Amino acid sequence: MEGTNPVNKKLAAALSGGAVLVLALSGCSSDDSSDKLNSWAKQVCDAVQPQAVKIEAANTAIQKQTSDNSTPADVQKTDSKAFQDMSDAYKAIGAAVNQAGAPDVDDGEKKQKDAVTELNTISSSYAGLKKQVDGLDTKDQAKFADGLKGIATQLDKLSQSGNDALKKLEEGDVGKAMAKQESCKSASTSPSASKA
Repeated sequence: MEGTNPVNKKLAAALSGGAVLVLALSGCSSDDSSDKLNSWAKQVCDAVQPQAVKIEAANTAIQKQTSDNSTPADVQKTDSKAFQDMSDAYKAIGAAVNQAGAPDVDDGEKKQKDAVTELNTISSSYAGLKKQVDGLDTKDQAKFADGLKGIATQLDKLSQSGNDALKKLEEGDVGKAMAKQESCKSASTSPSASKA
């Protein structure tokens, strides 16, 4: 196979956008928040950290598989496992936010419910992408590349919707409380996490 494979590269780029989603789970300021809110933030951050690691690992696996000499079968196998891992991770984050209850802020219940709904939707979307990857024809390189292109486009949209859901949850005091948690800080040690 000659030259680079732009489809694989596009897929990797779209996926790294998805990683930012969980890393958004740490705010930057550290004003005083209530004990109740701090304890809520700790519960959520502690649950998110291992899932953030899982999502990061899935992204890394896909990016490693984007080298020019990867066969469609190798790419399919790696992507399929990565999408499954991501689906599981977002489901676990949704469950953690659900279990933590509503944060002690105005509209806390609505924020919590919206975030859980969004996280579960993202989980289902990754499960759907796994099915799509599993169904691609690895014997026909052109068809396989076309299929991956469609998946990369969906991934772009997916990472954006996830970011929006978490941003709403983290507005105001919730974000401040989360910023203080060690587990949220360590979940965001990534070059893509911006410093405020």
